[in-house]
Amino acid sequence: MFSLQRSCLLVIFLFVSFTRLAFADSEALVKAMTEHLSCYPLELINLETQEPTITRQDVCLATIYHETGSKPLWVTPEGPGYNASIIFKYLKYADKEGLEPANYQVGYLEEMWRNPSPDSLAQLDTLLTYNLVKYVHDVSYGQLKPYLADPQLFPEAGYSGFDPVAAIRKLRKATDLDTYLRELPPDNFHYAGLKKGLAHYQAMLSQDEWPPIASGKLIRPGGNDSRISPIRNRLAILSGKELISENPGDYDEALREELEMFQRRHGLKADGIIGNKTLKELNITPAQRIDQIKINMARWRWLDHRLGDEYILVNIANYRLYAYREGKRKLTLPVIVGKFQHQTPVFSDRIKYLDFHPFWNVPVSIARDKELPELKKNPNYLVEKNMKLFSNWQDDGVELDSTIIDWSQVSRSQMGRYKLRQDPGPFNALGRIKFVFPNEYSVYLHDTPTKNLFDEHYRSFSHGCIRVSDPEKLALFILQGEEQGWSEEEVFDVLEKGERKVVGIRRTLPVHLTYQTAWLDKGGRIHFNGDVYARDTRLLKALLSR
Repeated sequence: MFSLQRSCLLVIFLFVSFTRLAFADSEALVKAMTEHLSCYPLELINLETQEPTITRQDVCLATIYHETGSKPLWVTPEGPGYNASIIFKYLKYADKEGLEPANYQVGYLEEMWRNPSPDSLAQLDTLLTYNLVKYVHDVSYGQLKPYLADPQLFPEAGYSGFDPVAAIRKLRKATDLDTYLRELPPDNFHYAGLKKGLAHYQAMLSQDEWPPIASGKLIRPGGNDSRISPIRNRLAILSGKELISENPGDYDEALREELEMFQRRHGLKADGIIGNKTLKELNITPAQRIDQIKINMARWRWLDHRLGDEYILVNIANYRLYAYREGKRKLTLPVIVGKFQHQTPVFSDRIKYLDFHPFWNVPVSIARDKELPELKKNPNYLVEKNMKLFSNWQDDGVELDSTIIDWSQVSRSQMGRYKLRQDPGPFNALGRIKFVFPNEYSVYLHDTPTKNLFDEHYRSFSHGCIRVSDPEKLALFILQGEEQGWSEEEVFDVLEKGERKVVGIRRTLPVHLTYQTAWLDKGGRIHFNGDVYARDTRLLKALLSR
């Protein structure tokens, strides 16, 4: 009996001692948290600034921990908790999403992870929070670096209105933090495919060397050249296929098939001729391809993650339009995009109506730069082009006789007051159909009378709008999706009548204008193509800046 009492007293003593120790440890941690956060002034909580709070560690941490009473979120006196391990996992393997783990202080976090002191735990908690907020923003909206580097070129990068406090609230409420973080990136197959492609090229980094293949004279199918052997080896690595030949220097038919596929996948003319452009693409290293894939993954994060069950997607850099329904590609059409000096913008909107046999209200910039010089040479120019001239752009503008105006005395600034309108007809610059999604850029999809330009491999000829090679097919795709779907005969009947007809789209169809220099084909194979607006280098420089 006495022994039992002594045992009970010992248990009570140990419990009380442990409780006191735990309480002391908790107090030490809270004190360390308070001291650590004291360098982040709380009066900055309501500071109004144009600088995004995600880039300001003092504001970010002060606002978040002010709401929690300066208590740790992810650690206890015993060390990092379960959610801390999940957070660290996503930061450490951020490269799987095309992000740089170093941007989230992974090395420093790993050092502090093994230090049990209250001060180290306090720093670990706050830096886990700060870097988690950055990661959530970056993987959801794309990094702000491109926007801060060039707001005009990359206006859609990142989200300057991102709220760190709201982000942490959502994270803390998540019943499964691992699932929550896993579902943050874009959930469309375009992004998922690039992610697989990234892993594929990251695996290639184990290649010890990637020696450049020398330039030289053209190599045609059936020829023999000492460079054929390294070209064959390079294609075998890239395709994962065996390309064996009894005569390594011979350019045989099997190699030609593989090379033409390579040319198609890299934005080149698939003619089987090995020239300097083909060699340049073959010489691009896996590390360079990884960078190219990363910046294109970033571009997808800038867009709405949910593209829609049915949508139109234009890849400006690839000169292609794609139409999707129920997740499947239904239509692929060549398009013409803006010239380098008149670049087609990147944004998303919704097609609201189709304009059959539209008028073309000539933009002021085109009237000044193109039409005015023609009028100075030929006063009958507008008449010959079936264009009308109005005194101004307002509703009270009256039609003028363009042939009696002395255009030699009209300046570029004076030209801006006139409104030029081209009537429907075979010469109309918009062709027979215009697809309208009202936007701040005044950009739309449309037909064109200059069909011959679609035969060109590189098609940047417009003033910013997108010319569609087969607008009849696109119109049919859109109108078939309406509640009372149109037939092919109905579409062509409207076209044959030649009268203007505006057809509203009840469901309004999402349209995404993108700029992708790495993308997936219908079979899920990754493609690379030219950088028509030379944006990749500037974007890569912005993303890799520390």
